[in-house]
Amino acid sequence: MRSMLSLSIVSMGSFCSRQQPLNEVDAEENIQAAEIDRRIAQETKAEQHIHKLLLLGAGESGKSTIFKQIRLLFQTGFDEVELKSYASVIHANVYQTIKILYDGAKELAQNDPSSSKYVVCTENKDIGEKLSEIGSKMDYPYLTKEIAKEITTLWNDPAIQETYSHGNKLQVPDCAQYFMENLERFSEATYVPTKEDVLHARVRTTGVVEIQFSPVGESRKSGEVYRLYDVGGQRNERRKWIHLFEGVTSVIFCAAISEYDQLLFEDETKNRMMETKELFEWVLKQSCFEKSSFMLFLNKFDIFEKKIQKVPLNVCEWFKDYQPVGSGRQEVEHAYEFVKKKYEELYFQNSKPDRVDRAFKIYRTTVLDQKLIKKTFKLVDETLRRRNLIEAGLL
Repeated sequence: MRSMLSLSIVSMGSFCSRQQPLNEVDAEENIQAAEIDRRIAQETKAEQHIHKLLLLGAGESGKSTIFKQIRLLFQTGFDEVELKSYASVIHANVYQTIKILYDGAKELAQNDPSSSKYVVCTENKDIGEKLSEIGSKMDYPYLTKEIAKEITTLWNDPAIQETYSHGNKLQVPDCAQYFMENLERFSEATYVPTKEDVLHARVRTTGVVEIQFSPVGESRKSGEVYRLYDVGGQRNERRKWIHLFEGVTSVIFCAAISEYDQLLFEDETKNRMMETKELFEWVLKQSCFEKSSFMLFLNKFDIFEKKIQKVPLNVCEWFKDYQPVGSGRQEVEHAYEFVKKKYEELYFQNSKPDRVDRAFKIYRTTVLDQKLIKKTFKLVDETLRRRNLIEAGLL
């Protein structure tokens, strides 16, 4: 568009020159137009060296935490102003979490009237009602020492602890324990969130956010440069993905393997793992990804390895043919390999014969483990650079 504008200006200048000498204003406009064209050409050339990564996955899969890890690992991270801005988010997360637990205890008590294990102690009910009311508001108050003490009291109530142990039936966030263990620090008048706090903070992604980085440094000579796009994972956000699909070097698909016994936030009749399976199938079938590499992050392994000791994998319909082999580390590895194989089969079942040569890698990830995420992205970088060399006929 700007090139056409430049041509128009030049043409107008040529026409005017037949009528009168080119004045200084016209000359300046021609110089500016030429400079605009030069910059556009320069930016277009630079863009050719930037690889586009699309981070996809269902809600609560850990995508946004990966995005924050990239900022901390390969960019300058969060400055003090940004860190301070997360204080209100952390406080909101705390109120939301304790509300979910208290309301959940009442719901479980109603569903099982013969059991008293979900009934909050009489002396704690007023606290519970007060905190539940606060958690229902859109504007949360600052977390004070007094409120933090009340939250701690309610958190330690046997009924709330019993409810927490059945968090898969509710929408209890994975980071609930972290929030409760750090209440005293969160309620300090001078509280500034740490990087770890920011990683645990839960803010639902809406729309599209992007970040540019290099896993091996800022210099383009030392490694590839990537532009990573993160999009909302909830169903109502997925319609915003479509315009990002063209020209994608690689799709990074995030699947939370610990969610095999949980239900969707937006549809409590749907198993989260089944939703992720169907979403992965749909993404694989998109024609715009015919030449895109696929990097599958089997995420939240830290939660998975604890849960698998208590909750059998075959509670999920997709894994109904799973047969445990024992307990301990052996069972954890056996269950993980079973899930991994299921995703491998799904990938090849939904990849046409002419697409099977596109790069496909699976990584075991724990998004809160910074060292592991750093190592994983360096492996992703190596895979994609090798892929580029093969396509260029240099390997």
